[in-house]
Order: sequence, then structure tokens, then C-alpha cells
Amino acid sequence: MRGLDDTDREILHLLMEDARRPYSEIADAVDLSAPAVSDRVDRLRDIGLIRRFTLDIDRSLLADGVSVLVTVEATPGAGERVHEALAGVDTVEDSFLTVDDRVVFTTTADNGDVGTVLDSTVDTADIREYDVRVLTDSDWSSHLDGAELAPSCAECGNTVTTEGESVSLDGDVYHFCCENCRENFVTRYRELQDGR
Repeated sequence: MRGLDDTDREILHLLMEDARRPYSEIADAVDLSAPAVSDRVDRLRDIGLIRRFTLDIDRSLLADGVSVLVTVEATPGAGERVHEALAGVDTVEDSFLTVDDRVVFTTTADNGDVGTVLDSTVDTADIREYDVRVLTDSDWSSHLDGAELAPSCAECGNTVTTEGESVSLDGDVYHFCCENCRENFVTRYRELQDGR
């Protein structure tokens, strides 16, 4: 598996600024041809680093409620359930799960009424308490300076290096640290598919 180089990082940075930026414009910035940029973006999508191209909406220009930041303190062991339930809510924009079973998310709620959102999506027994703060502004940025590609092996959990391998099975990409892990995983995957 090929790692990230400075050109990959610059392409990612330019796409994070504007996901609709034409490849020809990116090519000029990174001194490549547009087809070479397209190939690199395809490779980054194939390995799963680029998951999707999204739209960033300025909610302050819409009359659909109040933007709030919510911190939910879940009961021990319930954080993942709360996080997954909230991920399916249309008005939840960003959601984060911490190791101590806290879920932090942004949402737009009518008159800041987060209780209705929580009551309709989350088992109330999974929530110890929650805090709501009205947002006046928000910015999102991601920094890639010096970041290296380091997925976990789908078989053993070790970090996959540039010597690792990737396999696409039924539309999902799996990364492996070695050929042995890949073979074991694929064999077990096929056996489960065949019902053995």
C-alpha cells in the first residue's frame, strides 16, 4: 500500500477547502496534470481515506431553528448506542463519541428544543444528563501537515504500513498488514458468505 506524500496532502487540503474545485485547478496548484490528480483522488477514495464529498451549509442563513452544541453524558456503556442513534437524525450535523461515553453533537432545533430530538431518537435510560449551548458561530478545519496513512489491519489490528495490502469486498475496503492476515480474513469472509 502506497503511503501519503506531500502532493496527496496538498490535494486533500485543496479539496477540504472546496470539494467542487476542478481537477484542472488542483493540477495547476500541485504541478500535475488533471488526469494525474484524478488518479490520485481515485486512489485515496479506493483506500477509504476520502469517504465522500460534502456540502457545508451556512445555517445562519436559514430559518429552521437555533444552532446548538449538545453534550450528552451517557450511562456507562451506552455512548455508542446514543452516538449511533443520533447519527441517523437529519438535523444532527456533526457528532463525536468520547472514550468516557460522552456524545457531543451540533444540531438545529426549533427554539433550541433538544429534548424533543433526544426523546424521539434515544432511549432516555441511556442518558444521565445533557447540556445545551447556543452557537453563535462555527468553523471546521482539518490539518494534514505531516499526517501519515496508518489504517488498522482488519484481521489483527496492527498498523498497516506501506508494505500492507488492501482488498475490496462487496464494496467495502479492508486493509491488512501482511499477506497472511489478508488471506485469513478473506477466507473467513467467504466462508461466512457461503454460510459455512
